[in-house]
Amino acid sequence: MNSVATGKQPEVSAQGAGYIRDAGPADAEQIAAVHVRSWQAAYRGLLPQDYLDRLDPADRLPRWRRTLAETDRIAGGVLVAVTDGQVCGAAWFGPTRDADADPAQVGELAGIYLVASAWGRGLGRSLMATALDRLAAAGYAQATLWVLESNARARRFYARAGWAEDGAVKQDDRLGFPMTEVRYRRRLSRESTR
Repeated sequence: MNSVATGKQPEVSAQGAGYIRDAGPADAEQIAAVHVRSWQAAYRGLLPQDYLDRLDPADRLPRWRRTLAETDRIAGGVLVAVTDGQVCGAAWFGPTRDADADPAQVGELAGIYLVASAWGRGLGRSLMATALDRLAAAGYAQATLWVLESNARARRFYARAGWAEDGAVKQDDRLGFPMTEVRYRRRLSRESTR
């Protein structure tokens, strides 16, 4: 049973204390900051630097307030990773948003981000495992996620966790420049996703 289900807040890696918990409305500001800081670190050299430099947590805050207020906690959720009393990562998940998949059967890990100082400490794996446990418990048989095609670090992270490309590719131009994303998929098991 994971720490979110038991209410316990265990250490998740030998390299540093931390825990995963459900996000609440009071976390919106810290999640917005994590979202921006993680993009600025993870996408350096992959997205235009002038775009990354202009990112501002205040611009993401309304979205996070809305997401935290509207999330269907039965079908999905938002989790945070916490170290030293501060949110250092977040993951959000729910039914797939893809038109070619059944949202009753396929869940989606819509995003998972950690500040660079939290990389390599096991918190990302814990966030992902807890999100996948929740998707499995909600009855989803599979999970998908989208990742920037050029993000080799993230793609290795997902592959090590049992995800595999499923052949779907999409081009996203909403931010004013092209981003090619590839979809990964994995089966879920109610016994364990770890």
